[in-house]
Amino acid sequence: MTERSTVMTQWMEADMPDLAGKTAVVTGANSGLGYFTTRALAAAGAHVILACRNPEKAEQALQQLRAELPQASLQVEPLDLASLDSVRSFAAALGGQSIELLINNAGVMAVPYARTADGFEMQFGTNHLGHFALTGLLQEQISDGGRIVCLASMAHRWTPGIRFDDLDWSQRRYKRWQAYGDSKLANLIFMFELSRRMIAAGRNVIVAGAHPGYASTNLQFVAAEQRKSLVERLVMQASNALVGQPAQMGALPTLYAATADDVVSGDYIGPGGFQQLRGHPVKVGCRKQARNPAMGDRLWAASEQLTGVTYLSDAAADTASSVG
Repeated sequence: MTERSTVMTQWMEADMPDLAGKTAVVTGANSGLGYFTTRALAAAGAHVILACRNPEKAEQALQQLRAELPQASLQVEPLDLASLDSVRSFAAALGGQSIELLINNAGVMAVPYARTADGFEMQFGTNHLGHFALTGLLQEQISDGGRIVCLASMAHRWTPGIRFDDLDWSQRRYKRWQAYGDSKLANLIFMFELSRRMIAAGRNVIVAGAHPGYASTNLQFVAAEQRKSLVERLVMQASNALVGQPAQMGALPTLYAATADDVVSGDYIGPGGFQQLRGHPVKVGCRKQARNPAMGDRLWAASEQLTGVTYLSDAAADTASSVG
């Protein structure tokens, strides 16, 4: 059965509520979707913590944001999601600070095979495990009524499914686009499982997912640069020009998930246009596997084992009993 988006709306940044007094953490805030998400949240009055891997690019983004928004409240903290030590250091640096919005935005896409500092396949390790650990270390700081937004992608439909017996791709030929799809499917499975566990634990925290459609950002060129492929760069340039929407539009689903009044835990937001490639944000569907509680529990257990970060474990039994 074909899943359909809800009725098209024309929601824009101007529809965001006043965020004065709220603190937001945005991973990968120095460029692309993260930059425009940060700018919109700061413009609405939030204090935004830019969680960035590259200090030079983070400083450049900070200076640009301050030039555009002189009154904005901004803070940069180093975070490399490909290093659990960095994730723990970032969480410790916040010192128990109350957080209203956690935006799990950063990621890598279709890069050549590599491993994180902890030995995980780079895309799964960065896109999912890094954010799993970060969320766990910060979840007690998420204030009552706060929100966690997990960035996914249409690519979650591109993979046969996560191979739990070969998460590091050591037993098969590496397929970088499939590995990317795996990591994005993991982002969605995690979002739904986190939502279930938050509800079971009695936490008043909304957990939602978002995807940007096809947004023209620098993310499309990282793999081409690493592979030194002029052909791939030209293909990406053409795709961005013909299909992509501006990154500022691509950030709208994230902003909607983070601030709109009608969002409830477990919602997934994406563009409402043709094939969810572009357009204004609406609630959208996803593949059934992402919503499967058994899959969520399995991914959660594997993620805890790999990262050493354990949280909301007492809620797992309540969740299992509630779904039969």
